[in-house]
Amino acid sequence: MFQQTKLPRWRGFNLMGMFMKSSCPGHFDEEDFQLISDWGFNFVRLPLSYLFWIQDGDEWKIDESKLEEVDKAVRWGETYGIHVNISFHRGPGYCVNDEHIERFNLWEDQEALDCFLHHWTLFAKRYRSQPLDKVSYNLLNEPFNVSPEAHGRVMRKAVQAIHAVDPGRTILLDGLGGGNYPMVDLGDLAKDNVGQSCRGYIPSGISHYRASWVDTASSFPYPTWPGGKDGAQVWTRERLDAHYRAWAAMAQAQGVGVHCGEGGSNRNCPHEIALRWLDDLLCILKSYNIGYAQWNFTGDFGVLDSGRRDVAYEEYKGHLLDRQMLDILRKY
Repeated sequence: MFQQTKLPRWRGFNLMGMFMKSSCPGHFDEEDFQLISDWGFNFVRLPLSYLFWIQDGDEWKIDESKLEEVDKAVRWGETYGIHVNISFHRGPGYCVNDEHIERFNLWEDQEALDCFLHHWTLFAKRYRSQPLDKVSYNLLNEPFNVSPEAHGRVMRKAVQAIHAVDPGRTILLDGLGGGNYPMVDLGDLAKDNVGQSCRGYIPSGISHYRASWVDTASSFPYPTWPGGKDGAQVWTRERLDAHYRAWAAMAQAQGVGVHCGEGGSNRNCPHEIALRWLDDLLCILKSYNIGYAQWNFTGDFGVLDSGRRDVAYEEYKGHLLDRQMLDILRKY
């Protein structure tokens, strides 16, 4: 059995306080950390947009006072025994969503790369006093439409810039194709404590059924599991296992740490199907010693206030709790 052994099997959630400038509050809530800890989880990922901390729309002008909200999350992580992973969901020059049109291209333009390194160097300086086992970095969310060579060049430069300030800090790189494909060509960075992050969204016909930003024409067939679809491709548990086995094989062969930085099914997928698929997904990840972070904690994919129409919610501390989903997450 292949297994990753470099990283702890972190288990937790993504917190959305600074995910998108247009729809998020710009802060995090201590209650989330308390609940996550109370339920036995030990990890949060903070998907961030740099738009929250720049001034006057200038990518080079940083208002460090805006980062005090990230400081609070780091402190709450320490208070509640939760590892905090700081992730650029939007970095200068690239984002997978189209909330904001970048004026330069991280993969092609030197200014974009220099600005990306400027931001990450600031974070490295800001958190270098944090214990290495308490805070880690995820350099950039879900690279799409970029060659392995261009992506590798940028990631290597960023790793070098961070470790020049904060040697030994754990850094995670999202797999190519939106986090779905392991990057054997970057496996040599494992010696520098650089791991890789996969995704738990396969098949998209379950994870993103009627999600407006993916199922744009509402054309995905009604979900089933097993037998869920990504386009014409039909997925079974065995096929899903083989997908993550490739990640575990790379991890074992090259000593690369692997973690699943995002996963889950949005509220439009029938609850029964979502739970059956999630149970299989998490069982497979655990078999390869790969931890996970549910997208998200509160909201469309989450265990709290998801807005699903076919759930018998439990009222819990002012929230609507999907107890069945929480039980499956805690099981693994």
